[in-house]
Amino acid sequence: MYSILENRKNGMKEEILDFMKELIKTPSESLNEKDVSDIVYKKMVELKYNKVFKDDAGNVVGLILGRESDPTILLNSHLDTVSVANTSDIYRPRIFDGKLYGNGASDCKSGLAAQIFAGALLRRCMLPLRGNLIVAATVAEQNGVSLGIRELISKTLPDIGLTPKYAILGEPTNMGLYYGHDGWVKIDIRMESAKPAHLNRAVSSIFSDFRTNFANRMHVNSLEGFAMSEPVYECGSGNSANIIVAKRLRANEAAGNAIGIMEHEIGLLGEKMKSVAVNVNVLKEEQKLYTGSTRIVQHITNAWASDPYSPVMERARHALSAAGCKVTTGKWELGRLGMGTAGSVLTGEFNIPTIGYGPGDESMAHMASEGVDINNIYEAAYGNASIIHSMIGIPVCGWTSDDI
Repeated sequence: MYSILENRKNGMKEEILDFMKELIKTPSESLNEKDVSDIVYKKMVELKYNKVFKDDAGNVVGLILGRESDPTILLNSHLDTVSVANTSDIYRPRIFDGKLYGNGASDCKSGLAAQIFAGALLRRCMLPLRGNLIVAATVAEQNGVSLGIRELISKTLPDIGLTPKYAILGEPTNMGLYYGHDGWVKIDIRMESAKPAHLNRAVSSIFSDFRTNFANRMHVNSLEGFAMSEPVYECGSGNSANIIVAKRLRANEAAGNAIGIMEHEIGLLGEKMKSVAVNVNVLKEEQKLYTGSTRIVQHITNAWASDPYSPVMERARHALSAAGCKVTTGKWELGRLGMGTAGSVLTGEFNIPTIGYGPGDESMAHMASEGVDINNIYEAAYGNASIIHSMIGIPVCGWTSDDI
């Protein structure tokens, strides 16, 4: 079975690379993914997925249906990229020293291409599936709140009667199997007062105090675990102001704890807060998807981790090893505040065991010109196909999907 997949993969390399170049050429900043969604939709149709559609959020969903209703496996990558300086080079695919460069190449258009072609590999090799495969290209992930995946799992898939048993993210793991990461939260400190002078004093006191005392109390490094915006005054009235604080969340650390410590710190300022009302909450805002629909979002990504010895990790390790692929495990480091994956939503809100497996390099994520090893894209398509068949394929070499 693995030799069939590998041989077919070798014959698809040019097709995969051409698709990657097309993805890079197409701007797809978060909340503006329509053009790239059309390209992905067209490619899934060309690759003969059993069913391809877009949902109300603008996610593109491709289905390869098995002989039975269960189990169902979800492959998920996001369509969007972060906002970067708009130069002519970022949307021009460039190949140098075996790497493909361009906007979103590592995070995570290469993961998206690998997952889409993993489904195509299974189709073209005519390897039958017992269960179902969902390949979902989701919107609004890079803004940090995973709007697309939340809509997919809460509404889109239930509407068609499918519930994923496991999920695999195409985020950059440099071909490792990843199983979690830290989280982060943005907290809105809102101050109001009928007396502008009192408001100014309170704003100055909180801003000064938080730059020193709060960061020290929370034991965070300001470069990686804590950040604070300049105060923003409400236009016109001058009676209210906001300060946004971003805080990394470690394992088992709740946003409520950070809010409580902030409230306590503010309380210690005493007379400096006289006649000023202060509210401390997780930042909420309305965001408009490219479809025109709007959602109210909270800026929080909780830390998460799947069991590194869970059935999905064990099966993935075995499948990659049997296929002759690299097998390493780890977690995303998320070196900058605001980075994250849909794993927080999948595991924390929907109890779907989740792992990551993608060709990109995390260190390249969110850079002006990302790069990805081209051979890793091909290998990830083959590796994903091997994992999926080991999970939901017709039994091969004694394995059965009942084992997962």
